[in-house]
Amino acid sequence: MSKKRGLSLEEKRTRMLELFFERKEFFLLKELEKIAPKEKGITSMSVKEVVQSLVDDNLVDTDKIGTSIYFWAYPSKAKHTRQQKLTQLTQQIDECEKKIASTTKLLRQANSGREQSNERNSILEELTQKEKLCKELEQELERYRECDPEVLENLQKETLMSKEGANRWTDNVFTIKSWCERKFGLEKKMMDKSFGIPEDFDYVE
Repeated sequence: MSKKRGLSLEEKRTRMLELFFERKEFFLLKELEKIAPKEKGITSMSVKEVVQSLVDDNLVDTDKIGTSIYFWAYPSKAKHTRQQKLTQLTQQIDECEKKIASTTKLLRQANSGREQSNERNSILEELTQKEKLCKELEQELERYRECDPEVLENLQKETLMSKEGANRWTDNVFTIKSWCERKFGLEKKMMDKSFGIPEDFDYVE
């Protein structure tokens, strides 16, 4: 004999709702764990999970009175909840269908004029060649960028600024050397040797 198949979660939910609808009473979880296995074949271990799933879906109401938590459900409430869910899903389906219709229309418009033809293939081939040529010209332009008048002008300006900066520092070094010579009586050669100043140190022409 084949082993008896256990109830699925959805089957347990359906049977648990039947229990509430038939009894029309308030229950503690412990009471449901005793009644459900006998009347609906739902194992006591899964009662809490089933009831909580029904509460999460707003099909079973719950409230705490003192230290006890009670559960109950009526057919009218379940019907209303399901009707709300059905309305919500219907609206979502309508919105999806509208989006699909809109996207399909845009797709048709985008594909209009893109039908395969010799003329279109010729244009696409020409476009590919021109894009390749454009890329080659950009690469060649990059090689000749050093000869660009604007680039050369900027380079000259930068060179002049560097030259002026170097001469300012050279002037500062000569000023400090002169001050040290007067203040401490140090010889220039000794200062040059001590501070690593080359003999040909001078302004940049």
